[in-house]
Amino acid sequence: MSGGRGRRQPAPCRHWLLVTVALVLAAGAVACRARRTASPADRARAASQAFLGAYLDAGGRVVRRDQGGDTVSEGQAYAMLVAAAIGDRQRFDLAWQWAKANLQRPDGLLSWRWEGGRVVDVQPASDADLDAARALLVAADRFGVAGYRHEALRIAEGILGAETVDAAGRPLLVAGPWATTPPRYVNPSYVSPAGFAALRRASGQGRWDSLAASGREVLGQLTASGPGLPPDWAVLDAGGTVHPSPPPGGNGAPAYSYDAARTFVRMAEDCSGGGRQWAGRAWPFFKSNVGTGAGGPLAATYDLGGHAQGNGSHPVAYVAAAGAAIGAGAHAAGLSLLDRAESAQAMAPSYYGAAWVALGRIMLTTHWLGGCAG
Repeated sequence: MSGGRGRRQPAPCRHWLLVTVALVLAAGAVACRARRTASPADRARAASQAFLGAYLDAGGRVVRRDQGGDTVSEGQAYAMLVAAAIGDRQRFDLAWQWAKANLQRPDGLLSWRWEGGRVVDVQPASDADLDAARALLVAADRFGVAGYRHEALRIAEGILGAETVDAAGRPLLVAGPWATTPPRYVNPSYVSPAGFAALRRASGQGRWDSLAASGREVLGQLTASGPGLPPDWAVLDAGGTVHPSPPPGGNGAPAYSYDAARTFVRMAEDCSGGGRQWAGRAWPFFKSNVGTGAGGPLAATYDLGGHAQGNGSHPVAYVAAAGAAIGAGAHAAGLSLLDRAESAQAMAPSYYGAAWVALGRIMLTTHWLGGCAG
């Protein structure tokens, strides 16, 4: 028998071993207490720093490290929102200047995907355009830079001109310029009433109010029955009605998953009572599936009847549940679910998880972006 296996440790070694273990346990307990007692603003700032530190590189590119190292316009917009929210002008400028130099098109909108040193998909995604414009408005106020406002309004004009359609006499946000002709795809999680309201204030154009109203109406149509789960994707028919659908180019049954989860956060920060009421309608479903204690996990994907599709979970699933809880007025439960999202992210780090842990904390627990859920 080699080494020290089976031997008793000399007394001084046992003493120092016990002291070391005690110190480690004490440090862990202190860290745990610190997390529990930190303010929502402190937790939001820490999550924001974690996302930016892990995924925004020195050149200003948001790298999807767990998805092959590419960059998408949504990621740049997320970094801009997060940096503007916490007042980090240096990193805001890095993210915006990279997007402007590498993704922005002549119409002001952002090409969706960049990989290997070049844009590989020039089509925009309207959520990224909307989030980027909103971030520029926040930055204009936060940092006192009028140029950001002008750049936000340029993107806003592109959204109104190329990413909306007329649906039974009302304007409706579609998924991008590519979705303005049949099949006209709508992604419910792109609807951002707080973003629309910011652009309405900045531009004075009432069309943004109409987009917020039509977005809420669409969500009501899509969740009129069942537990209140919206689909990731929907299609607008010729009569102006939306129907759940598989993703563009996909097949199978429509589902609630990684895209649709964002809808609850965006609606919970809506300053309209109708938006928060819509988000809160699904709280009984989430509460019964995850509770607010140590139970779970909450599935990442459900069919629209509320049946889990597989056992996989994800931080954004808990952030969505937090949005539903806060929409229903269950703020303590919402904070607990944000903590669970953060724990899930720590166990399996990902670009998307880090982004939505940060954005969930910002949008649901602060007023840094001008929303009403904090």
